[in-house]
This record gives sequence, structure tokens and C-alpha cells, in this order.
Amino acid sequence: MAAKLGADAVEIDARGQLKPAELSQTALRQLRKTLDDHRLRVCAVSYRTRRGYNLLQELDARIAGTKEAMRMAQVLGASVVVNHVGHIPPEPQGPQWNLLLQVLADLGRHGQHIGAFLAAQTGSASPADLARLIAALPDVSIGIDVDPGQLVMNGFSPQQCVELLGPHIMHVHATDGVHDLVRRHGIEVPLGRGSVDFPALLGALEERGYRGYFTIQRNTAHDPEFELGQAVKYLRSL
Repeated sequence: MAAKLGADAVEIDARGQLKPAELSQTALRQLRKTLDDHRLRVCAVSYRTRRGYNLLQELDARIAGTKEAMRMAQVLGASVVVNHVGHIPPEPQGPQWNLLLQVLADLGRHGQHIGAFLAAQTGSASPADLARLIAALPDVSIGIDVDPGQLVMNGFSPQQCVELLGPHIMHVHATDGVHDLVRRHGIEVPLGRGSVDFPALLGALEERGYRGYFTIQRNTAHDPEFELGQAVKYLRSL
């Protein structure tokens, strides 16, 4: 469907659809060939976990799964694995802060070894907290996945996020949303119909040298094929 809609690349879901542990190297090479046959590349691999890397519960499995997703991304020609990092403690001290740094530094060393990195998705965590976290880690440990729709829905500015985290942006999700001040929650909407100023956002990303993919994501579409097609056209029109 992605090729039919005019997309150049796809994101692979390594947690819910194509689990790395269940795929042989031969199967991964066949997947890449199939995508090549349709002139599609893999822009990113998602590995979205329910818990973050700041919690001990099932942490070993979470780390192992993330590393498998990173290896899968590398084999498929992508350099980014997207997940949230979990709650970032307000103070740079304490068990959760230390655990978060330890795990992300370990994932960073693994990423530098194989050439595929964890990109922390924005939205639930504030851009300022993510900047503080990255500054406390060794260089090139993790990157940033900008999700403008989630940022808006959580009351943050996508442009300010790009200004603050620009050098670390590895991937961008093309999403849109609105923040309902009365009900105090966010609502996902089709691309171009929410509060995200995409022309300004694309300009800010270009100023900071971002040349990567924009992955369209729509979680609540009534007609996914139609809405994704409209989103591709919208992005190409900017």
C-alpha cells in the first residue's frame, strides 16, 4: 500500500508485527529484497514498549528486545529505532535517573558498534527534559524522534522542540493533533488539520540540517488508506 500511495519508505514495527527474534537473517534479506522490488526503503524500526528504561521491572527483556530491533534496523538499511525512554526524573540524581543513564549509555555503545541508534520519541517527555538527559549521556548515545502531533497534544511546541534538540534529531513522525484545554487532553487529527504549523516546522528542521524521512503515522483513522494518501499529498505540497 505504501508504494501505491507514493511513499518512499516504510517504518517497520518490531514489537507488534515483525519480531526480530522470530525472523532469520534469510527472512530479513528477503524482506529487504521485497521492499527494494517496490522501490521502498526502511526509514526506521519502531520498538515501542509499555515501560521505559527507568524501571527495573522486565528491564533486561526490554534492553535485549531493543538491541534486537537495532540489529534488525541495521540489516534492513535503517539507522533508527524509535521508542520512548520513560519518565525522566526532575532531578539529575537518584536510582531512576542513574538507571536511565546506565541503560541508555549501554544502548548507545551498542548503537555505535552496529550503526543503528535508539531515538527517543518526543511527546510524553518535555523537550527540555530530553535535552537535559542527552547532555548527561556520553556523546552520540541516543537521538531524537520528533512527533509534532504528540508534542501539541501534550502542550509542547514542535518548533521549540526542534530549536532545543535540533542537532540530535534522527527521525520525524508526521503527525498532527490539538490540545483540548477544557478537557485537558490531546486529540489526534488528520495531517494538516491540527495545531502543528508544518510549513514552519519543516523550515526549522531544514535550518538545522535535517535531511531524513517524515514517517506518516495515524492511529485513529476511519479510512486509513484514504487519510494516508491525503497525508502524502499534503507533505509533498509543502
